[in-house]
Amino acid sequence: MNDQHNPATPTADWITVSTAEGPMRVYTARPAQPADRAVVVLQEAFGVNDHIQDIARRYAARGFLALAPDLFHRNGVGTLAYEQHAEAMPLIGAIGPDAIVTDVESVVAHLTEQEGVPASRTAINGFCFGGRAAFTAATGIGGLGAIVVFYGPGIAAGPHAVVDRAKDIDAPVLLHVGSEDPTIPAEQVTAIDEALRSAGVQFESHVYDGAGHAFACDARPHMYVEDRASTAWQRTHAFLDKHLPAAA
Repeated sequence: MNDQHNPATPTADWITVSTAEGPMRVYTARPAQPADRAVVVLQEAFGVNDHIQDIARRYAARGFLALAPDLFHRNGVGTLAYEQHAEAMPLIGAIGPDAIVTDVESVVAHLTEQEGVPASRTAINGFCFGGRAAFTAATGIGGLGAIVVFYGPGIAAGPHAVVDRAKDIDAPVLLHVGSEDPTIPAEQVTAIDEALRSAGVQFESHVYDGAGHAFACDARPHMYVEDRASTAWQRTHAFLDKHLPAAA
């Protein structure tokens, strides 16, 4: 079936959002009906690629306005192939907490000012590097509706660790990690959970047995674990519907 002319099909395009450090392209997926809730989808280490765009469209199909900012806008790289892991590492290593907050804050402001969706009706959902970015954004932007972290390395250890800033988070947080993920060992999962608990943050943390890094990325078949991914997405949708319920 060709959905090109189906009025119920979400539409998607690129827009440009101004930031304090220059213009930033943002992939925007719109639901068929006007949305009063939004999700900011934060990229893996490979840019706003087909997989991240697909996630944005999936959110739009569920009634969310979904925006995926190009966090590589400072260097103009765009996207990398999944086999370009070595090239991706220095790129994400160069994006520290302040840059992440600047970028996500600009998207949240755009949603409030141009789309009429306040921060309290906006969730941040990040994957891999974007998982760290989602947690980081939550430490620097108040009043967000929800935070969802899929396998975000570098939160509890590394040059841009922000676990010590957990006390600044005022949004509910949902975290997913695979038990076999070498980038987020068990002691780091424990450190994140303890920091959130000590800070009084409302959170859920789920470890998926038999799953490694990027276990929910169906664009990488050798890493994808379908049943674990399905459970993680079910929990994510329930979490967002709880904290950002659809309008009656």
